[in-house]
Amino acid sequence: MFEDSYLWFKALHVISVMAWMAGLFYLPRLYVYHTNAEIGSELSETLKIMERRLLRAIMYPAMVSSAIFGTLLLFEIQAWTQGWLHVKLLCVGLMIIFHFMLAKYRLDFLADKNQKTEKFYRMINEVPTILMIVLVIMVIVKPF
Repeated sequence: MFEDSYLWFKALHVISVMAWMAGLFYLPRLYVYHTNAEIGSELSETLKIMERRLLRAIMYPAMVSSAIFGTLLLFEIQAWTQGWLHVKLLCVGLMIIFHFMLAKYRLDFLADKNQKTEKFYRMINEVPTILMIVLVIMVIVKPF
C-alpha cells in the first residue's frame, strides 16, 4: 500500500457512507408519498422509477463501497478488541438489514401490493437517524 492509504480509505469511506445515508433517509420519504399515490397513477409510476434508481444507482453502490473502504480501515486501525468498534459493527449490520427491508418494500410498491401505512414509513424514517447518532458517537468519542 502507499503511505497515505489510511487517509484515502477514510475519505472514501466517509464519502460512501454519506451517499448511503442520503438514500436511507430519502427512500422512506418516497414511500410516504407513494403510499398516498393512487395505484396506476402517473405519480405512482414516477415514484417507482425514482425508488428503483435511488436503490440501484446510489444506495447499493454506496453500501458496497462503504463496506469495502470500512473493511480496509479495519485492517489499518487494528481495533478488533475495542468495544466501540463492536457497537459500530452492530449498527452497520442493522443498517444493512434496514437497507434490504427498504428494498423489499420497493418490490411491494412495484407490484402494487404495499400493505404498510404512511405512518409506518414516517416512523421507520427515524431508524437511520438513530443509527447514525450511535455510529458517530462510537467513531468520534470512542466511549469504551
